[in-house]
Amino acid sequence: MSESPNSFEMRGIVKRFPGVFANDHVDFSCKVGEVHALLGENGAGKSTLMNVLAGLYRPEAGELVIGGKQVTLHSPQDAIANGVGMIHQHFMLVPSHSVAENMVLGLNKPRFFLNLSQVEEQVAALAKQYDLNVNPRAKIWELSVGEQQRVEVLKMLFRGAKILIMDEPTAVLTPQEVEALFRTLREMTSQGHSIVFISHKLDEVVAIADRVTVLRKGKITASGVSAKGSTKAQLARLMVGREILFQIEKKKMEPGKIILETKNLQADNDRALPALRGVSMQLRAGEILGVAGVAGNGQRELAEVLTGLRNSTGGEMIFDQVALGPHTNWREIGQRLAHIPEDRSAVGSVPGLSVAENSILKCFNLTPIAKGWSIDAAAMQKKAVKLVDEYQIATASIQTPVRMLSGGNLQKLILAREISGGPSLMIAVHPTRGLDVGATEAVHKLLIKQRESGAAIMLISEDLDELLSLSDRLAVMYEGKIVGEMPAEGADIQRIGLMMAGTKVEA
Repeated sequence: MSESPNSFEMRGIVKRFPGVFANDHVDFSCKVGEVHALLGENGAGKSTLMNVLAGLYRPEAGELVIGGKQVTLHSPQDAIANGVGMIHQHFMLVPSHSVAENMVLGLNKPRFFLNLSQVEEQVAALAKQYDLNVNPRAKIWELSVGEQQRVEVLKMLFRGAKILIMDEPTAVLTPQEVEALFRTLREMTSQGHSIVFISHKLDEVVAIADRVTVLRKGKITASGVSAKGSTKAQLARLMVGREILFQIEKKKMEPGKIILETKNLQADNDRALPALRGVSMQLRAGEILGVAGVAGNGQRELAEVLTGLRNSTGGEMIFDQVALGPHTNWREIGQRLAHIPEDRSAVGSVPGLSVAENSILKCFNLTPIAKGWSIDAAAMQKKAVKLVDEYQIATASIQTPVRMLSGGNLQKLILAREISGGPSLMIAVHPTRGLDVGATEAVHKLLIKQRESGAAIMLISEDLDELLSLSDRLAVMYEGKIVGEMPAEGADIQRIGLMMAGTKVEA
């Protein structure tokens, strides 16, 4: 191992949590000027290991060597002092502050007087050096998601980080923004930086990484293998221990009757500003309509309006020939409408309630679950056991609080509950966000099975591969409008990416 400060080595790292062996004597290293991908299922120990490197956790055993020197990190400040910076999936920026102001937030210097113009000059020089095009004076809220990520990278470089940990860095980027990010990463490694790249997108791992290390259940199953000689299938097998189907087979189906139609639909966001600006679309039985778009272009508000969680301000919604509006009794519609929300913990479930209790949230007031004014405990348990068995939900018991479930198993529980009502319409919002390849495969199969049973499905996702694989048709949203529709089969990814960024593209 080179003794450059831009390299590190983790030896025999052990980290335990109550009942969990998160890292079991893990060895991991990164050489100067390389991108080293760290892969694994949800709960495999990736985040724990990187939190040790970033100074957020202290290991029970093992040692960390940076630049040939053994170090002990007590905080992220210690990590930065040793040249290690972490760029989280959810950006740590203050929207009302400028790019330059975000650079110095939390720093000990300057203590009394901030020369903002000098900071702006430094940021501009760094941006030019690494081809990170961003205006140092721009407010964060004015920037696109891709530009905000550039700010996060600049913030770490400004603070002297030579080793960067990037957690799911492409999750919310357009294809063009992903290409720009990869150009930046190659420029950084050519100048001697080292990068740890955590991602569930195996195509991107193969494209950008030099080496790959795989964790499974806290242990290394592959250490530092060459990414160039690896395939998606090989990496997935190392992650989950079995073959994974990346291309889900779906039957050719003729779309049936119109289940959902919107005409000039309008709605405001949480700040009372227009979020939907005249959305018109149709969704038929037995088809999946994929909705593509960069986060913040009205997708969340569209899903909430269609499921009764947000009032529209204009236009029409027609569900199975019934007009929906402010006075709709959504409880009557409940069983025919399934909703897989974006936030599976806060909206899709009640974390403190058990698996059994969460399984009946959609039908607690219906027989056989309802028994007068009370709930029939035996009927609830019978339903929960049936869903756990049928959908292969891994849980210690049906009395386990759902907050103890992994992301994949919680998502399967939500899907099981929503599907059990036999819905004719399903609104699925980012159904596989944050899930590993195994859990993603299971969710995809459930969605395809619902399509084949005749349900109409609206799939809202920022993962273009997912949309192209599952959808029959694609609609692209930008600034609260549908800016284009096309068949998913044979769709041009570059064209979709341009539309997502607001560029007008000829039909």
